[in-house]
Amino acid sequence: MVQEYLALGQAAGELADGRWMRRGVAVTAEAEVGVGSVPVLTAEEALAEASRLAASFAEGAAVRDRERILPFDQLDQLAASGLLAVTVPREFGGAGLPFSVVAEVIRRISVADPNIGQIPHSHFVYVNQLRLQGSRAQQRLLFDQVRAGRSFGNAQSEVGTKHVRDYRTTLTEVGDHWHLNGTKFYCTGAIFADWIPVLTHLGVDGPMHVAWVDRFAPGVEVIDDWDAVGQRTTASGTVVFTEVEVADRWITNYSDTFTGPTTYGAYAQLLHAAIDTGIARAAIDDAAAFVTTKSRPYPDAVAIHGIDRAAQDPVVVQAFGEMELAVRGAEALLAEAGRAVDAANEDLTEERASAATLAVAAVRASSSQVAVEVASRLFEVAGTRSALSAESLDRHWRNARVHSLHDPAAWKVQHLGRWAVEHLLPPRHGQL
Repeated sequence: MVQEYLALGQAAGELADGRWMRRGVAVTAEAEVGVGSVPVLTAEEALAEASRLAASFAEGAAVRDRERILPFDQLDQLAASGLLAVTVPREFGGAGLPFSVVAEVIRRISVADPNIGQIPHSHFVYVNQLRLQGSRAQQRLLFDQVRAGRSFGNAQSEVGTKHVRDYRTTLTEVGDHWHLNGTKFYCTGAIFADWIPVLTHLGVDGPMHVAWVDRFAPGVEVIDDWDAVGQRTTASGTVVFTEVEVADRWITNYSDTFTGPTTYGAYAQLLHAAIDTGIARAAIDDAAAFVTTKSRPYPDAVAIHGIDRAAQDPVVVQAFGEMELAVRGAEALLAEAGRAVDAANEDLTEERASAATLAVAAVRASSSQVAVEVASRLFEVAGTRSALSAESLDRHWRNARVHSLHDPAAWKVQHLGRWAVEHLLPPRHGQL
């Protein structure tokens, strides 16, 4: 059904002159984009808008998960709000907001629906990649796209390689342009995006670069084959690139990203931690709502303590206190890590970058564990009825379990331990 919808939507959007309709505007990859079509938000406005959208996204989140309804409309609302443009640098007409604000935006949206919280993750990461490695001309081209409400997807990871940072996708020089060939998986956001940043070798076994590919360019096939037990509506499936033509101006360097002090990986992981933390908060909120409206008190609690509501059971109250403590700890670590990343960006040194990396490692190790544990303990406090499929409370555990698998939390703890014992600086890469 989803693939049929996408095929119909793409065909209906194509115009005779090679353009297509996106959010009601006829565009091409080469078109000059008018700036200022989405609001430029202050930090306060961004957080308020995130809360407003989160309230709307929460409605229907359980149904979307249960029936696997992809959130196209919700992603259009997110793009139109201006939130996807908040990190465009001020010199290019954006707000240039701190990364801590982005993390809080993602956290608030993830409380409502962590699928929608995860989908723009790569968008923000690649806006940052463009900020760090793009030429002035490339930055102008693509930042104008973001300011016009366009979004970036992701085609980075591949299956069947030696490890997660081993890639086979290649740009091959053909005359005055390049041809992109390769297959990617875990392509979160690609189905919903206007542009797909593709991590690729420049030449056979050449240095890593990013090819900025139009979502509807000839030779691009987005396949909706994501079939995980959780984060079901992120559509994080396959994208195939077959002889896709790419001009020089749509290729940016990636290989130099980690040659010096950087917060690139820390920022990406900070946003993952925000998603985890949002899932944990949603789980405890929904558990409380269930216990106060649907759960029955245990007979022993009635007999011994004379209570008439499950929410008064001291065993239940104790469990909620422990869960709240854990979630608050993750939220506090998230805020601290956000401040550390911001501080490093203001004065980027090896020491500040490492401090940010370690702060993010701490929250990522904590948040992934807390999200899984709280989402599981939800059933302990809410009782048997909470496990019914109709209640859809199992989605919190499924979302937490799947999202926590992005990067091993144990390696976060390893690098924290190496720092604690011998003050060894953490490595530089996108998973830390």
